[in-house]
Amino acid sequence: MQAAYNDASSLPVQPDPFALIFGNAAEDQPPAGLETRLRHMGLRPELVAGDHVPAVNIAGPLYRLRLASVSILVGLPSDEAFDLADPRNPSTSLLAASLPPEWRTTGQCWVFVPERDDIADPSPTRMRELFKMMALLIDLFGAGHIFWSPARLWSDAPQLRASIAEMLKSGMPPVLHLVAFRHGETGAGEVVRTRGLTLFGGQEIEGRMPPGWTVAEMVKRLARLSLDIVLSGPVIEPRRVRGLEAGEWVLLSPRDGSDGHRTLLVEFGSDFG
Repeated sequence: MQAAYNDASSLPVQPDPFALIFGNAAEDQPPAGLETRLRHMGLRPELVAGDHVPAVNIAGPLYRLRLASVSILVGLPSDEAFDLADPRNPSTSLLAASLPPEWRTTGQCWVFVPERDDIADPSPTRMRELFKMMALLIDLFGAGHIFWSPARLWSDAPQLRASIAEMLKSGMPPVLHLVAFRHGETGAGEVVRTRGLTLFGGQEIEGRMPPGWTVAEMVKRLARLSLDIVLSGPVIEPRRVRGLEAGEWVLLSPRDGSDGHRTLLVEFGSDFG
């Protein structure tokens, strides 16, 4: 997990969130029999005319895929999508991901853009169907790594697929693959901030690190808070709740920024000093 933090890590997400996969089955043109295999997976592919290709993320060719109530656009990444996903950029986070230097030129990348209705109204049912579709596409393209643009995060695609399978049983979303946790310094000390949580939970988190704590200890707790926010919605009122350890407590202080973005300030403490 990348720990560096700079101003770019708190930039607003793109208007059109997308996922980009790097795998072994993709080529410069669609794999042979792609449309047939998509149909066998129940994704109802529809070839979209070139003049309907989104301007930012997809260069073409382009398919629209449907599963239950959700639909996504699939095609080759545009230069803008490649630039945003650049793993060498310090503003990009990586979780169990290590892409080869030539990843951009191998022809092994495809981009998936959820249609606007599915992002504007991310109901639990729609999100489950979207994740199910992502799991099918990971299998179809033999994906080794996946990039999620709202978090600007690369992670291990088979791990995400396993997390989606667990979500379908337990209802727990794959937060670590959807939210980046960025470690940095402020005038008040070390902090860990989320990126990408707003899309699913309506706010980001900024947690101040107590002296002696590790980044892993912070991420463990902030991931738990992120999960609660995804499942229950943003924290609106200040509150104090119990932490993970005996005697540990957490102060939650929501703040509305002047730019309209919500942040939940988090501070940890203990009854034992």
